[in-house]
Amino acid sequence: MRILVTGSAGFVGAALTERLLARGDQVLGIDNHNAYYDPALKEARLARFAAHPAYTHLRADLADAEAINRAFGDFQPQRVVNLAAQAGVRYSLKNPQAYVQSNLVGFVNVLEACRHGKVEHLVYASSSSVYGANRKMPFAVEDAVDHPVSLYAASKKANELMAHTYSHLYALPTTGLRFFTVYGPWGRPDMSPILFADRIVRGEPIDVFNYGNHSRDFTYIDDIVEGVIRTLDHVAQPDPAYDALQPNPGTSSAPYRVYNIGNDQPVQLMHFIELMEQSLGRTVEKNLLPMQPGDVPDTWADVSALRRDVGYAPNTSIEEGVKRFVQWYREYHRIA
Repeated sequence: MRILVTGSAGFVGAALTERLLARGDQVLGIDNHNAYYDPALKEARLARFAAHPAYTHLRADLADAEAINRAFGDFQPQRVVNLAAQAGVRYSLKNPQAYVQSNLVGFVNVLEACRHGKVEHLVYASSSSVYGANRKMPFAVEDAVDHPVSLYAASKKANELMAHTYSHLYALPTTGLRFFTVYGPWGRPDMSPILFADRIVRGEPIDVFNYGNHSRDFTYIDDIVEGVIRTLDHVAQPDPAYDALQPNPGTSSAPYRVYNIGNDQPVQLMHFIELMEQSLGRTVEKNLLPMQPGDVPDTWADVSALRRDVGYAPNTSIEEGVKRFVQWYREYHRIA
């Protein structure tokens, strides 16, 4: 298939693009290579597949409607995976405009291009952050998500609402995936695994927020990519059982779906740090601090809908995932 992937130099986007190319798809990748974190890591990810004969790369910003429309017109994708976004909860407290431009303006440009390009299926990244102030565990797509606690979360909830509008008005099949704490080789350096690894290697104390009482549904990158591909191949359809008098937020009478994509096995943050210490061969001091603004105490994905509909089955244990991550970290940073 001809598949357009936005954010193709990003963590999930690069891993997904590699898999799509390996199975024989033709891919156009779009990424703006911004400096939210070290662009050298994005270039290193891209170098793994940039020379593939079935891959074309475009450096462009989703907020540039003209560039996006031209890319869609030239490539004529059958399916689209939108992973480009301004990420990060805490950064949204410092630079909210970046989230408006990338996650709102950029996403409506993608929706418009999909609509006019008669794209067969749009799969897009949402986030576990949409659950916000919810406390019922595990988080389920059937739950209302009306109380975000960061602008990042609000922008992702907005993406789901915008996608439904296009599914309803224009019969554009859309599927949103709420990612739960993705980790693994080539991960983002602003996320806890690399932040922890850096400090452990340097022997510096680790800041542990919420006094170490966090738990996270850490999900290994390979399991995430497998779920994205299965979802992309399973085009959203109207739900014949949808009841407008008792609406299910995860489905619709339009060709629209929202799923959780996680490991369904939350891990205590302190246990994750212990596994990192074991794999790196040293222990460090922990600074126990209050919870940060915009954070939630725990995440846990109910993935039963994704299991049912596409056969999603994450199978990488936290022990194996941390081991693989640390192996990559040592190789990338040339640590003996």
